[in-house]
Amino acid sequence: MNSRPVDAARLTAYQVLRDVTADEAYANLALSTRLREAHLSSRDASFTTELVGGTMRSLGTLDAIIERAAGRGLNTLQPAVIDVLRLGVYQSLRMRVPSHAAVDTSVELAVARIGRRVAGLVNAILRQVAAATWDEWLDVLTAGMDDLEALALRTCHPRWIVDAFRDVLPSAELTAGLETDNEPPGTTLAVRPGLLPRDELMAATGGTPTRYSPWGIIIDGDPGGVEAVRDGRAGVQDEGSQLVVLAASRALASIGLPGPWLDLCAGPGGKSALLRGLADRAFLVANEAQPHRARLVADALRAYPCDGHQVVVADGMLPTWRQEAFAFVLADVPCTGLGSLRRRPEARWRRRPDDVAPLSTLQTGLLRAALRSVRPGGLVAYATCSPHRAETADVVATVTGATILDAPSFLPEVPRCAAATDPRCIQLWPHRHGTDAMFLALMQKDL
Repeated sequence: MNSRPVDAARLTAYQVLRDVTADEAYANLALSTRLREAHLSSRDASFTTELVGGTMRSLGTLDAIIERAAGRGLNTLQPAVIDVLRLGVYQSLRMRVPSHAAVDTSVELAVARIGRRVAGLVNAILRQVAAATWDEWLDVLTAGMDDLEALALRTCHPRWIVDAFRDVLPSAELTAGLETDNEPPGTTLAVRPGLLPRDELMAATGGTPTRYSPWGIIIDGDPGGVEAVRDGRAGVQDEGSQLVVLAASRALASIGLPGPWLDLCAGPGGKSALLRGLADRAFLVANEAQPHRARLVADALRAYPCDGHQVVVADGMLPTWRQEAFAFVLADVPCTGLGSLRRRPEARWRRRPDDVAPLSTLQTGLLRAALRSVRPGGLVAYATCSPHRAETADVVATVTGATILDAPSFLPEVPRCAAATDPRCIQLWPHRHGTDAMFLALMQKDL
């Protein structure tokens, strides 16, 4: 057996995968931590990033290939062995890695991290995998499946997510909507209004402006190396989240009701930072139920004078403030995260259909709390990073005592942003707009 040391880039990828699959870590956070610890070259770090992201996005399809190649169920294999095989299959079938190198380096990794006894097993399965291409494996696996089951396997999504997207997308866009989830997004920053002009950040980073948001730029490289991010004058934020604030701010301007603002579910603080910069004379209360996320909110707001905002730790449905205290409330509620599968590749395999109903109940409760917290004539913005009907239109349909506004009219520069489930609402899509699949409803409380 070859006794060469294990390749550092592949070892780091394996460690991240074990963090995610064994310890339920978030892939992006685990990757960032492991890369810092490994001190890889930029080339190796890029290889590791591609391998981790691709493997996590393709997990269910990789597992189906492994089972067919092995002739046995995954439940008969050690979890650590499965992770080695997943990395090996992805390299062999989806990366520019020669099959023999994918096999040999995976065997070396298995020996080093698990033991010599599994070398023969890993070698045999990966050689069987390498005997066919990705498309050939998919043809074998999808034979006899119905169209949607086959689409789920080919686009690396659980079937229930395919069904959820099919419910809210035109049939002609379903495949594109799913395939775009497998394209890693670029890094998008947002300048903090009033603290940093966008042109200055573009000049400092060499970034390019976002398609629609007046605050966003797209950069290459690590945002941690950007001075404006380090000092709080800018932050990492998807353009879809920026557009939620842009639409709400325009609706607020049309209403013209003075008074304080509330960000009901503020963590991790990106939208709070935009609101703080736009608030002018309005005092911002940024509420977050979880103390560690409240600290993230405070950090996002750190560059602004503290006399214009307050970070509060409280249950949004059991608020510490009086009813009808605010002119504007943003309820960016917890959700399945199906709108951010490009950035959170593990979410599609970690979430389950049974998660939806409890979240929908929570979302409905938070929206009602937001409506109780806003004064008559005030504005509530209900936002969520999911296109699922049960988390979006179905929640909005429960609203009483408020008028649903025409939210797409406040983003005239964004084409085809009206939700299919309720055209008064906004539904963004990665394949249409290059953003997360953010949903937004705007409602004005009755007088």
